[in-house]
Order: sequence, then C-alpha cells, then structure tokens
Amino acid sequence: MSALLETRSLRGGYGRTEVLRGVDLSVGAGEIVALLGSNGAGKTTLNNMVCGLVPSASGSVRFEGEDITGLHYRKVVEAGLIQVPEGRRIFPNLDVRENLLLGAYRRGRARREQNFERVLELFPRLRERLSQRAGTMSGGEQQMLAIGRGLMAEPRLLILDEPSLGLSPLLVEELFTLIGQLHTQGLAVLLVEQNVGQSLEIADRAYVLENGAVRFQGRPAELLASDLLRRAYLGL
Repeated sequence: MSALLETRSLRGGYGRTEVLRGVDLSVGAGEIVALLGSNGAGKTTLNNMVCGLVPSASGSVRFEGEDITGLHYRKVVEAGLIQVPEGRRIFPNLDVRENLLLGAYRRGRARREQNFERVLELFPRLRERLSQRAGTMSGGEQQMLAIGRGLMAEPRLLILDEPSLGLSPLLVEELFTLIGQLHTQGLAVLLVEQNVGQSLEIADRAYVLENGAVRFQGRPAELLASDLLRRAYLGL
C-alpha cells in the first residue's frame, strides 16, 4: 500500500527541549492507524509537526507524495491534511452552524452545502442544535462538532487527537462506531488515543511512542500478543 502520509527520521521539539527523536511513521490510503503512548510520549507534538504547527529540527514529512516539511499550516490544510485537536477547540461564542461552516474556510468551499448535510446526517444531534452556542453544549456534543468541522474540509487524512478524552463510556462507544463508519467510507485516519483497547479493535496498524521514539509498529494482533508490550506500554 502506498503511503498517504509518511514521516522519516522526524526530530524536533520546543526550544532546546527535544521531544521527537527520529520518528518514522506512515498512514496508507483508507487506513486507520493508531498512535499509542503515555502522556508526554510526544504524540501531540508529532501531530502538530506533521500539520505545520510546530517546526521540525530535521527529518521529513510527505503527504500524497509531496514534501510538506516546514509548509505553513494553512497550506497543509489546503492539501487535505486535517487535525481535530485535543480539547476540541471549538469557538464557544459561535453557534453550531457557524462552527461547521468555518471548517470549509480553507478547503471544501465548492461543496460546502453538500458537506454540511453530510455532517448533519452523521451527527443528527447537531441538526437539532444549529442555532445553539457551541460553548453551552455537552462535552460529547462538542466533540461531534469538532469532528464535523474537520469533515467540512473534505480531509484526505483526518488526525484525531484524544477524541474520547472526558467522554462517558456510552459516548465513547458512539465515537468509535463513527470512526469505523468513516473508515468504511474510505477516509484515512490517524487515531491518537489513550483508550488502547478500543483503538486496537478498529485500527489496521498501530505505533507505540515512548520518549519521542517509536518502540513498536505492526498489526494490533502482534502488539496484543506480546506480554512485554502489553505490560510495558499498554497497561494491559
């Protein structure tokens, strides 16, 4: 399978603090790839470096065969690499409709209305709350809104950073069902999660990041078959 996203020997961090130490990672077209690791492992830094929000010190990022290393984040979005960040980062004083339409600001304008309807079909609760201020919604509804906003940009690859954080078990089930549904529609997803069990249930491949370096990569079954990996990295 050809790589949609590929990082090679990616290094960097913040000031003199090196967070990533030579990360090689790839996501193929239509794949769900789980990126696992404890807090501080470097997962969010990797996301932000790939998306042009944090500069790399060395190494490369390629997307659909093009070198996007150091590309401005607006250009990364225009290319179809979309991140739904940890913490949702919706616009709390804007209503649901306004938040969703902002997702098509840089990409997807030509089919904005069609994509808007598609998002509302995926998230019927958002249709009921189009005029509601986003900041007054529940955590689960805000996460739906954040993902819906990302889908408005017609992503070629969607990065989901800790999407289940703070959600009830029932909403977590709904969320992972949705991610599986997007997968069946052919969307590639890089899923960054601490919910190891459910992530591995839907992932095609997985990476385990520790102290800014990849300690494991392979199929979920291979990861779960290793007692050492289960205990050391997954807490299972």
